[in-house]
Amino acid sequence: MSNARLQLPPRIVEGDVFKLRLLVNHPMDSGFLRDIDGVLIKRNVIRQLSCTLNNQEVFRAEPTTGIAANPLFEFYLRAVKSGELYFRWVDDKANIGEMRHPLVVLPANSSSAPKP
Repeated sequence: MSNARLQLPPRIVEGDVFKLRLLVNHPMDSGFLRDIDGVLIKRNVIRQLSCTLNNQEVFRAEPTTGIAANPLFEFYLRAVKSGELYFRWVDDKANIGEMRHPLVVLPANSSSAPKP
């Protein structure tokens, strides 16, 4: 259906809260615009986007027509353990987009903690 790009920090340590940014290539047609011939362009927006980590849903969004083309979704997660991030989105035309990405969480190193 469409392409997507994911941005993660280069290093994620157990216990850290980190930001994910997902850019989805999608026209997000609102249904209010007309083409060059004056014909109304049918609405086609992403209805639902979800993210699961190790088969547990960690984020869900239901965008509307107020979102611009190529929407950027940004949210935070706490690093607990490594696994697979799975993104899935569905638009008004029932097109399904998917993306999988490994998440590598480094173990917390107690020796790097400041000493009292």
